[in-house]
Amino acid sequence: MLRNFKEEVFDILIQAGQSNSEGTGYGPADRPFEPDDRIFYLNGDDTISRAAEQVSGNAVRSDFSLSFAKNYVEKGLLRDGRKLLIVRSAVGGTGFLDRRWGLRDDLFLRMIEMSKTALCLHPSNRIVGLLWHQGETDADLGADRDGHYKRLWDLVEAVRSVFGSPDLPFLAGDFVEQWRKAGPQKADPVRAAMRDVCKNAGCAAFVETDGLASNDQQLGNGDTIHFSRNALAQLGERYFEAFYQLLA
Repeated sequence: MLRNFKEEVFDILIQAGQSNSEGTGYGPADRPFEPDDRIFYLNGDDTISRAAEQVSGNAVRSDFSLSFAKNYVEKGLLRDGRKLLIVRSAVGGTGFLDRRWGLRDDLFLRMIEMSKTALCLHPSNRIVGLLWHQGETDADLGADRDGHYKRLWDLVEAVRSVFGSPDLPFLAGDFVEQWRKAGPQKADPVRAAMRDVCKNAGCAAFVETDGLASNDQQLGNGDTIHFSRNALAQLGERYFEAFYQLLA
């Protein structure tokens, strides 16, 4: 029998951006995510499934929303009778400069529609945060600080306006340390923009990533741009710690 999710009441997390948000972390995990009947994904095809790490061929890959969600539940932020729904709107290899995340672009509009779908499932559903990880594509395309600042600022303001939530928590994370240190001239302007948006937007935080390994550092596969599976679990914990501080 198909499950009727209109009978469930959800806290909603929007997870958006590109591949490190979509989840491309491989390798061993110190604490593999154990599926929880209180934590769900809203997928890109509008299906709802229990949140879980994904199997790609003979490997397991993860995303940082899973450890965030685990902490959200364990810290008692999920009230009795509610569940957590993660809007999985991130798509790898996308940015502002390639016309994917601007306010009239397809992925921004898709994120908004997916979030509206989540809200419409039940009148008591509510959006509790926007988790963003993006910028590698724009760095590769030569984004400057001021241009990236305006585009990201506009995105945050638009999401808050659409959903009538001027204090909706917004969190953005830094790049993989190995990757950004190999090309600071392209990474630093985008990092500065993200930091400044988080500083100025109110109810926002920039999440540091120093010490978090890449897939290359974990597996020796040459993939320096993506966090490893274990690092993504740690990244989700850092996102949650920053989120929790915003609520204090």
